[in-house]
Amino acid sequence: MTYLTRNDLWSLEQYSIERPQFRKQVMAYKKNRQVTIADSARFCFEDLTTIRYQIQEILRVEKIFESAEIQEELDAYNPLIPDGKNLKATFMLEYSDIDERKIMLQKLIGVERQVWVQVNDLPKIVPICDEDLERETAEKTSSVHFMRFEFSDEAIQALRDGGLLKLGIDNDLLQPNIITIDDPVKSTLIKDFASLS
Repeated sequence: MTYLTRNDLWSLEQYSIERPQFRKQVMAYKKNRQVTIADSARFCFEDLTTIRYQIQEILRVEKIFESAEIQEELDAYNPLIPDGKNLKATFMLEYSDIDERKIMLQKLIGVERQVWVQVNDLPKIVPICDEDLERETAEKTSSVHFMRFEFSDEAIQALRDGGLLKLGIDNDLLQPNIITIDDPVKSTLIKDFASLS
């Protein structure tokens, strides 16, 4: 598994120079790593590039330059990089209207446990969610969840052989709640898997 280290990051000063171009590149890059269901449930499938950008932005906003604090951010975000057998995603519930968001986050308690991906007719892959901390209360769910989808060798090979990749949420409040992930996103995500021995 490839992790980011301090050597992969720019200093705050250097990042201020690199940021406009890097940000533009990453925004274009992310388009092939994002999927939306029902106009409000968005998945951003993370990798080395997206997480590097996330860390650089946090360091910039928080003005972090001490080695120990930089390492804390690396330790927090490195687990979101796929390790060759899985896909990792940030799942966001996005509602522009504040009142609607409040109501929907109450109604959608448990939604992160209703998400799945499926390759062809193989068993559905339900993600392991929010390993870093609990993001749900008795009153509402969070608008952001972190997910890890563990794939079998059979599912990875089926994808490489052109298999169908579906993403779904078993919740009637989100419609349409099943989509097929097509290229270019599908082919981009396949690259997250290591070669099978």
